[in-house]
Amino acid sequence: MAAVSSMGKMYGLCFHAARQTAGVKASRLLHRRAFRISAVHQQQPFDSSLEKPQFPGASAEFVDHLEFIQPNVISGIPVYRVMDRQGNIINPSQDPQLSKETVLNFYQKMTLLNTMDRILYESQRQGRISFYMTNYGEEGTHIGSAAALEPTDMVFGQYREAGVLMYRGFSLDLFMAQCYANADDLGKGRQMPVHYGCKDLNFVTISSPLATQIPQAAGAAYALKRENLNRAVVCYFGEGAASEGDAHAGFNFSATLECPLIFFCRNNGYAISTPTNEQYRGDGIAARGPGYGMLSIRVDGNDVFAVYNATKEARRRAVAENQPFLIEAMTYRIGHHSTSDDSSAYRSVDEVNYWDKQDHPISRLRHYMTARGWWSEDDERTWRKQSRKTVMEAFERAERRLKPNPELLFTDVYLEMTPGLSKQRDSMWRHVQQYKEHYPLDLYEKQ
Repeated sequence: MAAVSSMGKMYGLCFHAARQTAGVKASRLLHRRAFRISAVHQQQPFDSSLEKPQFPGASAEFVDHLEFIQPNVISGIPVYRVMDRQGNIINPSQDPQLSKETVLNFYQKMTLLNTMDRILYESQRQGRISFYMTNYGEEGTHIGSAAALEPTDMVFGQYREAGVLMYRGFSLDLFMAQCYANADDLGKGRQMPVHYGCKDLNFVTISSPLATQIPQAAGAAYALKRENLNRAVVCYFGEGAASEGDAHAGFNFSATLECPLIFFCRNNGYAISTPTNEQYRGDGIAARGPGYGMLSIRVDGNDVFAVYNATKEARRRAVAENQPFLIEAMTYRIGHHSTSDDSSAYRSVDEVNYWDKQDHPISRLRHYMTARGWWSEDDERTWRKQSRKTVMEAFERAERRLKPNPELLFTDVYLEMTPGLSKQRDSMWRHVQQYKEHYPLDLYEKQ
């Protein structure tokens, strides 16, 4: 207790000294979110006379009978939704009351993403790009969550969040440039396809190793908290990534450091070919939140309004209260994991058809719009034709564009090129000149 008291006094003295030195006004300080010292804020005074647990690591009561906690102590977490599968609002109080313009934008972004996926998937199958991953069936998780964020919020994606970037304003030309690794690619052709990133849109470049973004997001959120900028971080990942050790580190850091962070798990049923019943034994991912001291919710990921409401409220509270939130969006990956995968080897066609034909986020939102007279069959035909034309035009421009200058292989690491890198560059050019018939340099930009 004396140590706690001393810590409190020291904190007070330091705070007072800092205020005097900086000359900060008291009124301004009242509006800044304070950084709490957990030991002072949470630990109860020690009283040896009380017959109750005094262990600092948990808050509990003694019992006099032996009983192991069952794994289903937290089970059957409900799935929050706003619309049923026919697009009807279930509870009017949960209707986000979005304008016609906003809802149409949701729909057009979701369908545009779907169209882009189909064209780029086909282009990979034709050998025009090396790799691709579709977002079929998960469009509602992308657009609903992206719409609930502020443009200044920082996004850490996994590799199936192209719709989030599209909603933020990433152009079709930039999507195509990245997949084709041409001279317009913001990553200068160094990443494999679908590893997007955009500093201007606060979207951190995607990394292939699974779950590395989770602890990185915790660190970024802690930095934003320290800067007191009313910004949040959202971190996307799949239920498979939640099995990585990085997930534990990220969850624990964000909770103990009280970070304004939204963990957004897309539980789409499969981690490549591993189904959820082989991935975990607990009640999904949302059930893990309480163990880390995080507020959690499970939502219908095929209901764009449910995703929007949950993300918007989580974002508001994460910033206002400096605490992390865990959202588990239940959805289904209709497409193959990637162009390197054949999902027919581990799931049935009937299973896929059910989600594609009967419980798709795009068709659900279309039912909602049609019932309100906001969308018709003519609108659908016109938009589908227009969106495909727009995607194909961007596709053709990207295919004609030159590749980045090979010299860019050696830039953006050191301010000045090191002797080792200089030797590697000279070696590369000697090799290219010796075997120039295999390196069509006319397809690359000149310096």
